[in-house]
Amino acid sequence: MTRDGLTNPPTPVHAAFCVKCHVLTYAPMAVRWIQSNSGPGTTLWACPEHAAELSPGPLPGELERGA
Repeated sequence: MTRDGLTNPPTPVHAAFCVKCHVLTYAPMAVRWIQSNSGPGTTLWACPEHAAELSPGPLPGELERGA
């Protein structure tokens, strides 16, 4: 263990609710991105169990021209 590992703040834990089962997961997988006309878009997350069942949608950067 380094001194930085002991003195730096821990990295934030990313958690999200699954769009299918609505359960909080600490291993969310991005399954779809919804573009917004007035601000940043929204990412929809799924738990690893349901991510394979959901049809993949566009993710950030896939709808941009020239991509």
